[in-house]
Amino acid sequence: MASGSSALAGKVALITGASSGIGEATALALAAGGARVAIAARRADRLEALAGRIEKAGGAALRIEADVTRADDISRMVGQVIGEWGQLDILVNNAGIMLLSPAADAVLDDWRRMIELNLLALMGVTKAALPYLKAAKGHVVNVSSIAGRVANPGASGYAATKFGVVGFSESLRREVYVDKVRVTVIEPGLVRTELGDHITNAASKAGLDQRLATMEALTAEDVAAAILYAVSQPARVNVNEIVIRPTDQER
Repeated sequence: MASGSSALAGKVALITGASSGIGEATALALAAGGARVAIAARRADRLEALAGRIEKAGGAALRIEADVTRADDISRMVGQVIGEWGQLDILVNNAGIMLLSPAADAVLDDWRRMIELNLLALMGVTKAALPYLKAAKGHVVNVSSIAGRVANPGASGYAATKFGVVGFSESLRREVYVDKVRVTVIEPGLVRTELGDHITNAASKAGLDQRLATMEALTAEDVAAAILYAVSQPARVNVNEIVIRPTDQER
């Protein structure tokens, strides 16, 4: 892997869900690697602060306030990147939500929100970006979860979306390899981010908090380092899948 500030020199990356957590850490990592980064999310104030950090360190950032569950926002977002920089080399589909609950207690709207953001939005952004990624012989990185490999009780809706991300990613890879487009799916285990703050089921939230208290969870920076590794490989190397767990996480 190339190292230092030249690893991704000349590349343009678009990162969704960039206002916090893994998305924020990934934007910082790719910018430090030399990429120009388009950072997209709904919270404009957080994007402004992140862009300021990137630019203060000598990087280039394009702030895009967007809700990727809206088709018009997706089109505008990709159009802004192309309009500003004329290319798109790396897409990191990171935006997502985790609303854990046993199936019997699930709120249908929670399932719908996860399907729309975790899966449909990811697919829609990929479709919109694909012509430019093909032109650049670029790279799609889809952030899934260990829940896309191991379906645990209490996470049926979330696991359904993340298994969907894994399946979509592999099918996509087999479609676009002829265009020299690489596809990587990232499957983190327990990560200490604000993802769990949105859980509406009290028992599920308490269970997650207990797990976080009993192990040294991954940081967002750990996952960002895995993403940087994948996208920094030579063009002949396609890292298809990275599973990254805390050392003391069993499943």
